[in-house]
Amino acid sequence: MIITPEVRVFAALGDPVRADLVRTLAKHGPASTTALAAPLAISRQAVDKHLRVLRDIGVVSSTRTGRETRHRIERGALSSASSWLDAVGREWEAQLGLIRDAAER
Repeated sequence: MIITPEVRVFAALGDPVRADLVRTLAKHGPASTTALAAPLAISRQAVDKHLRVLRDIGVVSSTRTGRETRHRIERGALSSASSWLDAVGREWEAQLGLIRDAAER
């Protein structure tokens, strides 16, 4: 089995904490690990581990300024995964169309 970049994105976002981090960054923009951890019931270190997973697959990037690291969404990996889903949806609709046509004959 080939593990594509899209599969890696979906696997990472399958974790509710990582999905929440992506939603938060998408909604509010760049943020520090401390700010991202504040509303969560997990430690800052645990949030940092989740962010590392998201960085490794290209969904999040991080920039260090002094002692603070700020994280932001990198839209490329998410756009690629979204395009993949759109393509699968088009294929599914085409197959349903063939079934519908056959049923109507």
